[in-house]
Amino acid sequence: MTRVEITLPDETFAGLDRDSAQLAADLRAAAAAKWYEVGRVSQEVAAQIAGVSRSEFLNILSEFKVSPMQETHEEALAGSELLLQP
Repeated sequence: MTRVEITLPDETFAGLDRDSAQLAADLRAAAAAKWYEVGRVSQEVAAQIAGVSRSEFLNILSEFKVSPMQETHEEALAGSELLLQP
């Protein structure tokens, strides 16, 4: 497993009302949600990054207001056209 270290000013903790362990978990969750949102990782990989189960990751997506469905407009239209075919 790879370890990543981030140096932050002490004031960061006061403003976020988090200890270092909570902040690390929040940063992992935020990064995973954003990378999932922009299509860099799958839900499974994002959940691993966040250190949670896939179902718990869906809750994280909800907290960050990220849709769990990462379908492009074109993909959605193509799917709806298939549904409308006789």
